[in-house]
Amino acid sequence: MLEIDTITVRYGADVVIDGLSWSVGPQAPVAALLGPSGCGKSTLLRAVAGLEPLVAGTIGFDGQDLARVPAHRRDFGVVFQDGQLFDGRSVAANVAYGLKMRRWGRREIAARVEEMLELVGLAGYGGRSVREISGGQAQRVALARALAPRPRLLLLDEPLAALDKLLRDRLAVDIAEIVRETSTPTVIVTHDHTEAALMADRVSVMRDGQIVQTDTSARLWLRPVDEEAARFLGVTTVLDATVAGDVADCVLGRVAVDVPDGRVRLGLRPESVVVEPLSHDIGNGSVTGRVLHAAVLPGGVRLDVRPDLPGEIGVIAATAPSDGIVAGATVRLRLHAGRVAVLGQRAGRESGAGVPR
Repeated sequence: MLEIDTITVRYGADVVIDGLSWSVGPQAPVAALLGPSGCGKSTLLRAVAGLEPLVAGTIGFDGQDLARVPAHRRDFGVVFQDGQLFDGRSVAANVAYGLKMRRWGRREIAARVEEMLELVGLAGYGGRSVREISGGQAQRVALARALAPRPRLLLLDEPLAALDKLLRDRLAVDIAEIVRETSTPTVIVTHDHTEAALMADRVSVMRDGQIVQTDTSARLWLRPVDEEAARFLGVTTVLDATVAGDVADCVLGRVAVDVPDGRVRLGLRPESVVVEPLSHDIGNGSVTGRVLHAAVLPGGVRLDVRPDLPGEIGVIAATAPSDGIVAGATVRLRLHAGRVAVLGQRAGRESGAGVPR
């Protein structure tokens, strides 16, 4: 479907993307480009859209080389972070814009606009000015406008970044359902891990103008390709461990892992380490520690714990099943099987830094 082969993009003397290759196939109709600000992901999307020229390399879609195809001839829909609606026009006029440019008939346009507004949950809003709607509604209008001409490919560039988290998560699910309902191949650019997981079939992690790993979101969290990727994906502590018989042994205890025997590095997020009262005997070579800070959050209790271990392991971010554990308490630490990442293992590299399969 989309084939990107060793492309280079520059802004003046600055090389933003250097020799990047990537493809999105029909097995992953919704793909996410996930990475920190400045990594080149929006530039890559703009290059696909035809809004940034290539210094080298090729971009193809369904076997067609897009090098000589201008942006308005590619039949791609694009939604940017701010929606870029036409401020002086109604909701319906915004949705109809691309259809008028393609010289659709008046009745066809009216029917298609009504269909699109129904699809994005804005039936009856056509006569309103875009100045009278909320930010979330504006992004729905932008999505309806991009989908109305039935694009071959939909490109979403941080479409939810300006919205509050609750609305962002809800709209992410809605958009994912809409693009699948319309069978529209989609590429999403985001820096938000949750957004990528909610929307995409496959996620590609981008760093310094390169794709470093591509996989399902579940495997990305458990098998980050290296420590830098792991840190970006939420790992707060990295520990050396030895695996024997599907059990990893490290300074914080033992935990079941599905990787070959040998030396590995474990990546821990707060949910990877569970804190229990000192009276609990949780085995597995568990260690004790002192709680430095405790915060009750909507999803549970988040703790900072200093383990009773020699050396400079530092403070461990952890979670607790209840709010009965407070700062100053001595506790036991237990590794949570299934929530511990293993860095750089083959399972996390199979789809690798290139082609989503």
